[in-house]
Amino acid sequence: MRYMMLLSGASPSTPPPPELFEAIMKLAGGQVTVTDGPFTESKELVSYALYEVRSKEEAVEWASRFIKLHRDMWEGWTGQTDILQVMGPENFG
Repeated sequence: MRYMMLLSGASPSTPPPPELFEAIMKLAGGQVTVTDGPFTESKELVSYALYEVRSKEEAVEWASRFIKLHRDMWEGWTGQTDILQVMGPENFG
């Protein structure tokens, strides 16, 4: 099952610290891709992640880890994570 985590919130006036990106790389096993988008006009979307997991509960656990990194490592950051299942051919038997 694939789930997308959309991280939104209020970014502080400082850019994200390099340590945050290093921690995200470790969390994602070194497989992080940086792109411009998918929401180029949004001021509230901070980042997103796509996870391949066994269950929705596992997706929630990964989302919790992802958002915790932002809260712990980016002083002044506040926000939330929305978890959305990404449908694929396997979902339509």
